[in-house]
Amino acid sequence: MSANHEEGTRLNKYLALCGVGSRRACDELIQSGRIEVNGKICLNMGTRITPNDYVRFDGKRVTPKEISIVAFHKPRGFVCTKEDELGRETIYDLLPVALHNLHHVGRLDRDSEGLLILTNDGDLSQQLMHPSKSVEKEYLVTANQAFENAHLDQFLAGIFTEGGKLKAKAIERLSPRRIKVILDHGAKRQIRVMFEALGYQVTKLLRVRIGSLWLGDLEAAQYAVLNPKEVSLLMKNPSNEKSKGHTEPKDKRRGR
Repeated sequence: MSANHEEGTRLNKYLALCGVGSRRACDELIQSGRIEVNGKICLNMGTRITPNDYVRFDGKRVTPKEISIVAFHKPRGFVCTKEDELGRETIYDLLPVALHNLHHVGRLDRDSEGLLILTNDGDLSQQLMHPSKSVEKEYLVTANQAFENAHLDQFLAGIFTEGGKLKAKAIERLSPRRIKVILDHGAKRQIRVMFEALGYQVTKLLRVRIGSLWLGDLEAAQYAVLNPKEVSLLMKNPSNEKSKGHTEPKDKRRGR
């Protein structure tokens, strides 16, 4: 059976299932001549792959991997990278070797903590990160001093910083120094930059939700493999009414 058989899997999807990258990234790899099918460079975007075909990426054979999607409670003091040039501890130092093939979706900086998704599903990673999807991320932020009411409106209207105008989708005071912030588009260190622009220092930053999936009672450094229902929650924001509150649902995630 040939690689062009109509019942096969489209090449970019096949590569994504192999963990090579998102479908869009795989399209670029095909166009650049880095993919071989049955021993020949393949530039045909419509090529379909069957179980009888073999595919190579940069000369190395690739096969579909079992898709794994994990919720991880990143603790403070660890960086989101597999290898750190400064020798700092990374999140992969906390994870079993069996999960080292997973990539973190986005990141939390070293001093931040909370819900982080790790997966080998390139399509899911792209969807969660793409601005057009507007996936919400909810944070509990503690500042070094009482937060002024007038600054709540500035967060919603937008704050001009060296990196451009940044704003939150929603913000709510929980106590004089504790604030709930919801973003649906994220820039690097966005919350810290916004607080600093208004004269505050963030002393604690905890991400408690992505989409409709909550961190729940997952303890620091614990992880949980997500089932299909939980994965679907990642791409679904709560209703406006639910987003206004900060109480987590009773059926919280539990760590493994």
